[in-house]
Order: sequence, then structure tokens, then C-alpha cells
Amino acid sequence: MRFSRFLALAFALATAAFPGAPAQAFQRGDVAYASVGGETSIPFGWIEFCQRYKGECAGGAMQAADVNLTDSARREIEQVNSFVNHAVEAVSDMDHWGVVDRWDLPMDGKGDCEDYALMKRKMLIERGYPRQALLITVVRDENNEGHAILTVKTNAGEFILDNLTDEVKPVDRIAYRLVKRQSQEDPNVWVALGPAAAPVYASR
Repeated sequence: MRFSRFLALAFALATAAFPGAPAQAFQRGDVAYASVGGETSIPFGWIEFCQRYKGECAGGAMQAADVNLTDSARREIEQVNSFVNHAVEAVSDMDHWGVVDRWDLPMDGKGDCEDYALMKRKMLIERGYPRQALLITVVRDENNEGHAILTVKTNAGEFILDNLTDEVKPVDRIAYRLVKRQSQEDPNVWVALGPAAAPVYASR
């Protein structure tokens, strides 16, 4: 059985076993979005990934769309984040593939930061969430080292899925410097990012 099918089955069993799992994040109130700039360079890892997984990158330009952040959507996004974090073993690309950088789906149960993000993106797309709202994002961490996360763009702000924590955080509450991410309109176009805009209180 391919690992992606195994993940789907295991996730279904896990969520069925814990239907009432308490929410860990997505506190409503403050609504924050990253500051989006113009087009920028595409990470080589994404280009190479698309050569191996054409279906993950196909579809061309589409109108931007956000996730409607219902309570059920919030719970499912949290579950996907936590599940992939615990189902995949963290291994560097050098130890895994013998190369400095390779973006891949963790079909063998191993991967590094971008592989976690790619699997979460795939699982959420398969569950009906709009591709345009699931954006692979490159950041710099506290040590100024490159790191990849998944941004989920919703009608209640942008939230970050990170392999280093099970907490799904608003974009303005992460300790990273945003660098670039996929465009909402086309996953094969990347846009520069600035600091998260000051949160705006939304009454919901």
C-alpha cells in the first residue's frame, strides 16, 4: 500500500476514534494576513518536485479562494496538521536522499519540513479544501535558516501548519521571517512576503 493511502486510512481511523478532540488553536477574534508583494523566484525544490509529481502542480491559474473556517473545518485542519507531524519521521534530505535539498511526498514515512507541508497540502486538497488557499511558504527561522511551512488562507485570517508544533498559529504569531509563498491564483507562481499585517479585530 502506498504511504499516501496508508496515511489516508490511518487518519480516517484516528479522527473517527477521537471525534470530539478539543481544538488547539484557531482562536477567533484577531484576523491577520501576510503582506504580499510581487512575483519572485520559484524554489528549485518546487520545480523539481513538479517534474516528479505533475498532478500536484497541474491545473494552471484559478481565481483566488479562501477556506470557509467553520468549526468542522477548523477541527479537520488541526487534525491533519497533528496527524502528519506524528506520522512522518523527521529526517534531513542529506540523510534521506544524499542531497542537500529535495522536496518530496513522504511516501516512505520520512521527510523534512517541506515534505510535511506538501503532505498536509495533499491531504487537505483530497478532503475538498481549495488548492488556492493551501500555500507552501518559505520562511527564515530564529537562526536565519530556511524552513518550509503550509499557510492556510481563510476568511478568518491566515494560519500556519508547521511540522515543529501541533498548534495551528495565526500568521502574526509565528517566530519566523516570511520570505515567499505560492500565489493563490497559480501554485507555480511565487510571491514575495513581508511581515504580517497588524491584526484586525473581527466580530464573529
